[in-house]
Amino acid sequence: MLKLNINNETARLRAVILGTAESNGPTPSVEDCYDPKSVEHVLAGTYPLEADMVLEMDAVAAVFKKYDVQVFRPKVIQNCNQIFSRDIAFVIDDKIIRANILPDREPEVEAIRYVWDQVARENRIILPEECHVEGGDVMPWNDYIFIGTYSGEDYPEIITARTNMDAVIAIQELFPDKIVKSFELRKSNTIAKDNALHLDCCFQPIGKGKAIIHKNGFLVEREYEWLVNFFGKENVFEITKDEMYNMNSNIFSISEEVVISERSFTRLNTWLRDQGFTVEEVPYSEISKQEGLLRCSTMPLIRD
Repeated sequence: MLKLNINNETARLRAVILGTAESNGPTPSVEDCYDPKSVEHVLAGTYPLEADMVLEMDAVAAVFKKYDVQVFRPKVIQNCNQIFSRDIAFVIDDKIIRANILPDREPEVEAIRYVWDQVARENRIILPEECHVEGGDVMPWNDYIFIGTYSGEDYPEIITARTNMDAVIAIQELFPDKIVKSFELRKSNTIAKDNALHLDCCFQPIGKGKAIIHKNGFLVEREYEWLVNFFGKENVFEITKDEMYNMNSNIFSISEEVVISERSFTRLNTWLRDQGFTVEEVPYSEISKQEGLLRCSTMPLIRD
């Protein structure tokens, strides 16, 4: 059995599910895309190729091997995009919570059933149907759980709104000892630079109380300001609109001292090293064309 343990984003990682780009399927049609950035690349003829994405994910797997992290991969489904394992489930404390995701993505959940089945039955949680949530919006941070959401009346029309207030309330009920703090995110079906698909697309805690953040990803300025005050302005790295578009906040922590980052994030990676982090740089720019990066494609199971 797997003894799950995730209390935050940065404690030393021991086990993780890393998505797979194998048999990723053909370039989708515009109608089949779930986010505006993928649409951009489909229309431009620059949508990522499977072979390139497999190489990028192999580079991350090699970093995990270097740090002796146990890696689980989804079973490969033919012609199915299984890169973003964070979308389909997430762990808080000793519980794995299945995400209620877009119905088309149901097979992705089945592909990790062999991991799900290794968890004690009482720690496998399926939320009620009306609770919409994806793991990219959920961040355990010690006594807190930060959750990105969207509660506009047009929620049903916004394909980039993935987590609703029903899910926020359900997670608070599941973890009564935690403080659940939700943040309204800016959404756009059509303009990638104005769309925070998940909370980790505009914010992420790193190290021992530092954070990466993009102000315009938040719909409510005082919620953004709460986060800056919580971490302290001197501990926060503010990213630009272009850096958010390129997913600079979506790096991944192996520990409080070690992060995996995209090799082209020059300004961020320099700051991280100045702050004392070891930065393991990998190529991930092809995967980023689908509006997801390192945190999106990893689902931690056990941290110290």
